Amino acid sequence: DLHKPIDKRIYKGTQPTCHDFNQFTAAADTIALLVGFSAGQVQYLDLVKKDTSKLFNEERLIDKTKVTFVKWLPETERLFLASHASGHLYLYDAEQPCGAAAPQYNLLTQGEGFSVFACKSKTPRNPLLKWVVGEGALNEFAFSPDGRSLACVSQDGCLRVFHFDSMLLQGMMKSYFGGLLCVCWSPDGRYVVTGGEDDLVTVWSFAEGRVVARGHGHKSWVNAVAFDPFTGAAQSPQPPELSGGEEEDEPPDPLVRRSPAVTYRFGSAGQDTQFCLWDLTEDVLYPRPPLSRARTLTGSGDASVPVPGLPRSLSRSNSLPQPAGTGSARGPPPDVPPAFSVGRFATLTLQERKGPSGAEKEHKRYHSLGNISRSGEKPPGSAGSRGRLDTAKVLGTALCPRIHEVPLLEPLVCKKIAHERLTVLLFLEDCIVTACQEGLICTW
Repeated sequence: DLHKPIDKRIYKGTQPTCHDFNQFTAAADTIALLVGFSAGQVQYLDLVKKDTSKLFNEERLIDKTKVTFVKWLPETERLFLASHASGHLYLYDAEQPCGAAAPQYNLLTQGEGFSVFACKSKTPRNPLLKWVVGEGALNEFAFSPDGRSLACVSQDGCLRVFHFDSMLLQGMMKSYFGGLLCVCWSPDGRYVVTGGEDDLVTVWSFAEGRVVARGHGHKSWVNAVAFDPFTGAAQSPQPPELSGGEEEDEPPDPLVRRSPAVTYRFGSAGQDTQFCLWDLTEDVLYPRPPLSRARTLTGSGDASVPVPGLPRSLSRSNSLPQPAGTGSARGPPPDVPPAFSVGRFATLTLQERKGPSGAEKEHKRYHSLGNISRSGEKPPGSAGSRGRLDTAKVLGTALCPRIHEVPLLEPLVCKKIAHERLTVLLFLEDCIVTACQEGLICTW
């Protein structure tokens, strides 16, 4: 009943910042709810059993920064994860206590831009694990539909996907600039969509480890992204095979060129108060290279290295008008950027960076594309000791392709639906739920 709340609580001195219900245990006699707070604590509540309330990190000995996101582990009764503005992610057991002293840690494993620690303790206590991910705040995380992989987005502009149990890094992507604020998996676990301070939504293929498309429709930061599990094909079609060998010069099969059916739909909500709906169609997900270039594509040894001069913007139905010749077999030479990457988006022009201190300024919170160097001769970005990626070195590599190197989507629908910045987006079977910073929860 949207007219009458089940429960109402007013907190003094600290604000709730995030929450999550345990869908696995939810029943008529128990509704387990986690609430994260701006001062770092996490509260456990049961909305049916009113007296079972617990507070984790109560003395703020584990982490003093605000809780950015909290989530029950998929299909578990007791385990949950909480991420913080410190860039740390903690695994808790709702049945275990937090110690009376600050926890001591042992390093379990580490990799590019992350490390994982276990709590040093003779008796079980929280947190069970501590992950240090990237640089700056860890803004949001999401488990894949099968529960095995964890996607994290950070203020350093990186999406990192981990195999949760083995703590291995499975893939990585870098925003065009600024932090990434939200992340969501497609219902089949094949794609991850992120939104952030570059005003773009970015579609990343988990299987291929590459950026598939970017969406340009918002005029400010993207706060929330969500897939619509009720629209589009339940099972995605298999990618059409690339023709190779003797058949290269034969005309393509006319059936393959049919108008693509909607494969996925997702939505995004931004600080510009706009709600956008996007379609991800086959022609964007599986672009067919011009036949004369099929050899270049299949012959490239390393899939993670972009093929020079091969425009990825081969989509037609859903993307912006292509510059003349980009989609044809006679593509532009590798070093000539297409016309619209400069003209059409005046805000996204690239300029030379001057001065030796540029690398330090790079990681200020509000930097824009004006800071990104144009030189393409630099090696792909290598992470430093704390996982810092130099944006200038990463731009134009597989981690962060340039704007003209991947299809640019236009939103199917883009509508201003609030007076204040939008913060929440949920797809239900019969409606869409949004919430904004004015405190309004709307069903559409």
